[in-house]
Amino acid sequence: MRNFLIFIFEVVKVVIISLAIIIPVRYFLIQPFYVKGASMEPSFYDHEYLIIDEISYRFKEPARGEIVVFKYPKDPSQYFIKRIIALPGEKVEMKDGKVIVYTADDKRVELDESYLDEGTETFATTDTLIEVGEDEYFLLGDNRNHSKDSRSFGVVKQSFIVGRVLFRGWPFNRIKVFDSPQYQY
Repeated sequence: MRNFLIFIFEVVKVVIISLAIIIPVRYFLIQPFYVKGASMEPSFYDHEYLIIDEISYRFKEPARGEIVVFKYPKDPSQYFIKRIIALPGEKVEMKDGKVIVYTADDKRVELDESYLDEGTETFATTDTLIEVGEDEYFLLGDNRNHSKDSRSFGVVKQSFIVGRVLFRGWPFNRIKVFDSPQYQY
């Protein structure tokens, strides 16, 4: 009987220590995300499993080109995945199949989006210049003709951004760690 109680005590101790480690990591540092849909092809396909970094944006601002998971502004119970195109205080224009960003210091940047499939166009819903407010981001899917993104629901407040994509863990033949693309200015 004594050995059984020692065994139970050890099991409980392991469970408590494990939970003390796993719960903070899962809820404050990284989070799993399951891709649904084709809006980010060819970067991400339906049914891929990603790990999202939730802590970086507590220490630095999101950067252009980073792929983020965020709460859908019209229904925060849904989560979307898109790429950051324009930052707070910038303007964005989609013209002739290209994305042009006017930075806060008035530089005109035509984005080199080599991560897109060849022939992908912007499919702008308007010819107007879109202004991104403070604490807001303009996000686009990589599969522009099959993506619900800032062209349809508008800019996204930083408070809706959950985190950036850090790692693809499934399928095994597409495992990858993600960095932001470096756009040339």
